[in-house]
Amino acid sequence: MPAPSGRAEAALKLDEFLPYRLNVCANTVSNALSAIYSARHKIGVPEWRVLVTLGEFGMMTAKAIGLHSHMHKTKVSRAVAMLERRKLVVRRANRDDLREAFLSLTPAGRDIYSDLAPGALEFARQVMETIEPADRAALFRALAKLTERSTQIAADIAKRGNPG
Repeated sequence: MPAPSGRAEAALKLDEFLPYRLNVCANTVSNALSAIYSARHKIGVPEWRVLVTLGEFGMMTAKAIGLHSHMHKTKVSRAVAMLERRKLVVRRANRDDLREAFLSLTPAGRDIYSDLAPGALEFARQVMETIEPADRAALFRALAKLTERSTQIAADIAKRGNPG
């Protein structure tokens, strides 16, 4: 039976399409979380990710931050530049490879991280309280499996696209 518009029923319905639903959820959660740090510290999502990655790991290269936080290198570079201008991140040369530098938080950057971490953890707690405690481990397992499988599919597609 044709749809009311006269067209055949769509094979793809966004509201039932997993990649779309995951993206909507991720963006909604990220935007809600950004309310905690954007107004208070005038930083955006990329700067937040760099700041908290360095807060967790101490010292990393921009490339390592990008890999860990799943951000494109240009976003990482812009975020690092902004955080450096604000004296929240410091860059130290890598004597073994002068093309890259080690990044770490300054005392002011650590202060912001220490200020923001409790609020971010409380936000995550409030979001997770909507999931039954018995379902939380299953949610994280499912997210890990979806991430792993998507990575594998992307690698398979890249191999097929590159003859050799």
